[in-house]
Amino acid sequence: MQIGVYTFGDLVPDPLTGRADHPTRVSELLEEIVLADQVGLDVFGVGEHHRPDFVVSAPAVVLAAAATRTTRIRLTSAVSVISSDDPVRVFQQFATLDLISGGRAEIMAGRGSFIESFPLFGYDLREYDALFDEKLDLLLRLRASDRITWQGRHRAAIDDRGVYPRPVQDPLPVWVAVGGTPASAVRAGSLGLPMAVAIIGGLPERFAPLVELHGEAARAAGFASPPPVSINSHGLVGDTSQQAADDAFPPLAAMMNRIARERGFSPMDRAAFDASRTLRGADFVGSPQEIVDKILFQHSIFGHDRFLLQVIGGGMPHAKVMRSIELLGTEVAPAVRRALGAGDGGAARAGSAAAHGPDAGEVADA
Repeated sequence: MQIGVYTFGDLVPDPLTGRADHPTRVSELLEEIVLADQVGLDVFGVGEHHRPDFVVSAPAVVLAAAATRTTRIRLTSAVSVISSDDPVRVFQQFATLDLISGGRAEIMAGRGSFIESFPLFGYDLREYDALFDEKLDLLLRLRASDRITWQGRHRAAIDDRGVYPRPVQDPLPVWVAVGGTPASAVRAGSLGLPMAVAIIGGLPERFAPLVELHGEAARAAGFASPPPVSINSHGLVGDTSQQAADDAFPPLAAMMNRIARERGFSPMDRAAFDASRTLRGADFVGSPQEIVDKILFQHSIFGHDRFLLQVIGGGMPHAKVMRSIELLGTEVAPAVRRALGAGDGGAARAGSAAAHGPDAGEVADA
């Protein structure tokens, strides 16, 4: 199993102004990626947001900076909101990242969990589904051939044009971020595309049907084995269970409750947080052994190939984030690999699998 980290570069907005100025946050983020590489983690993901409470709006730029300071860790978006972007530019950016990193780039394509990018770049939210379908189709066609002829509704047509540079990896890995929609899992599986599932609340086993549908669809489409699956969840690894809980609750609750106010969800209190830390809860907050046990428990449900921990930020001291990454790499990951019998070869196997897929002209959903 691949084990890694992803982040949105969370910030703490001022309650009066809504601004969240933190000029050192990007530098801290780069230090986190470098440490993840040094302690043997397999993947680091950086998400795209266009809000004052997140510092990253251009994941490829941050990941390219990290590529020059790392040697082995895979570098992925988490996610790239391709619905409101130009797939040609997304492909060119990540192909360039692949060249800089020596073949370690990935794209995690998704619709995104916020909508600010749509009006920002002039897109109509009523076209939410159609935008994603069409632009992912174009992205996959771009990775299949350096020359392309293409026509759609939401972007100017391309008439036998070359798109450069070309990446080291052929094809450049594209994962699809899937929410809770069964049809999305079926479509991704039928196209042989790796699927990333974010579990940030509720019981994890309720997502098991999505993974089963994904694998069944792949087999029905003629693929010899199901494409890889990643489980992505919030968490913090601490030296002790109590320390991790006490450190994680304030910033996680602040972030989740800020979003809850925007969307009309129920707020997170300490009781709900503590329940989420149990074996069958969604959050990975605890001692290294607790995190190992929880990853293995979920592996018994999903049989997944990758686990990414969204280390809780948004007010978490940088030193505690760094300690969590260190413990994940030095204690959690080796124990999980031993338990699953993967050894050091597990990362190479999953990384190779991430690059496989169907003819890149086909479309996936999220």
